[in-house]
Amino acid sequence: MTGSRVLALGHYQPARVLTNDELAAMVDTSDEWIRSRVGIRTRRVAEPGETVADMATEAAGKALAGSGLAAQEIDLVLVATCTADDRSPNTAARVAAALGLATPAVMDVNVVCSGFTHALASADHAIRAGAATNALVIGVEKFTSVTDWTDRTTCVLTGDGAGAAVVTASAEPEIGPVVWGSVPGMGHAVRIEGTPSRFSQEGQSVYRWATTQLPPIARRVCERAGVAPEELAAVVLHQANLRIIEPVARKLGAVNAVVATDVTESGNTSAASIPLALSKLVARGEIPSGAPVLLFGFGGNLSYAGQVIRCP
Repeated sequence: MTGSRVLALGHYQPARVLTNDELAAMVDTSDEWIRSRVGIRTRRVAEPGETVADMATEAAGKALAGSGLAAQEIDLVLVATCTADDRSPNTAARVAAALGLATPAVMDVNVVCSGFTHALASADHAIRAGAATNALVIGVEKFTSVTDWTDRTTCVLTGDGAGAAVVTASAEPEIGPVVWGSVPGMGHAVRIEGTPSRFSQEGQSVYRWATTQLPPIARRVCERAGVAPEELAAVVLHQANLRIIEPVARKLGAVNAVVATDVTESGNTSAASIPLALSKLVARGEIPSGAPVLLFGFGGNLSYAGQVIRCP
């Protein structure tokens, strides 16, 4: 095999919906203020007993069911998350146990908001190298567990959920080369620090970086895949907020693409946002099978990673 492809997708969100009006009763904000600044209307919030591993397992189970593979055929599990409940067993191990997998390699990947695209690239590399044949790649966050509910600039952003992909070996590569990197000197711009850990960011710095520096990197992702931006059927960026998603997509020049805007109903779910949004688009039939799709994650550490895949 010379490459890998995404075979199936799945997603999961908690039942509880938190509206802007409910937030306005908690902090000094309003529905109009939130919509005008970040475009978010609602977000999902996990129940206190609902764990990161629970959500990851739900999404992964749906992807596995749609793949046609048996649980015993999965030999690699990668979970992208920055909100894992425990240090050990890691989330990937808990998912593997819950799904009854045989003897997979199990790893968590913490690259915050670009975690899923980093994990997807790592699965592709492992399959290309012959170290794995079938992988579960999951993005999951209980981002509300690290939310400061007194900070109106960040508490309006966060949501919980999970998305997953089954990736398998392929005679023809359907996951393009990754372009990834970071800006270490600006890593302080997005933080989850302290005891208890709390999310904070320098919003204007992140906005300027994302809207000015990322569009040419996203174009380079397309170039490495041999796909022109106007050929893209869909663009799935990290669902940070609409004020970042819309200008980055516009500057990219993907004039014929469906642009994922799941942030409006799900909020910023960090590493879960790309697979969650992609799985929903595919489930609704908005992307033709085999069509090129740009996935591009960015955020914490001021890290980024992107690749063009073919829609399953």
